[in-house]
Amino acid sequence: MNAPAAMMPVQAAVYGRLTGDGTLMAMLAGGVLDFAPEDTPYAYVVIGEATEVPDNRHGGFGRQTVITLHVWTQAEGHAQGLRIGARVTALLDHQPLTIDGLDHIVTRFEFSQTLTDPEPPGDIRHLVLRYRIVTEQH
Repeated sequence: MNAPAAMMPVQAAVYGRLTGDGTLMAMLAGGVLDFAPEDTPYAYVVIGEATEVPDNRHGGFGRQTVITLHVWTQAEGHAQGLRIGARVTALLDHQPLTIDGLDHIVTRFEFSQTLTDPEPPGDIRHLVLRYRIVTEQH
């Protein structure tokens, strides 16, 4: 028997962890979303792209899900986005997650990257964060 797909329950667990934190939510006028309409107020976090690969072991089945989060701010510099990213990482990196139907093994921070939207007026900042979440079937 193969392990169940992990992407959807992992996304739900990440969403629950982030939206359940009052400190993070106080930093985000637009909240945590998986789709941001054009009129979403800054700052906000979008749960973005994910990949999933098998992570099986002798006698058990698992998955590694790599999830990308996007922090969007409207500011003259990256400081606001970096503060939000630091809070997100504190909530996820090596912290336990409750994932429906799966055992959480570990969440590891992989990388972050700051980007600037070049379109005028040039005040849109983007922070990309990526995390690897390892799960196993019960």
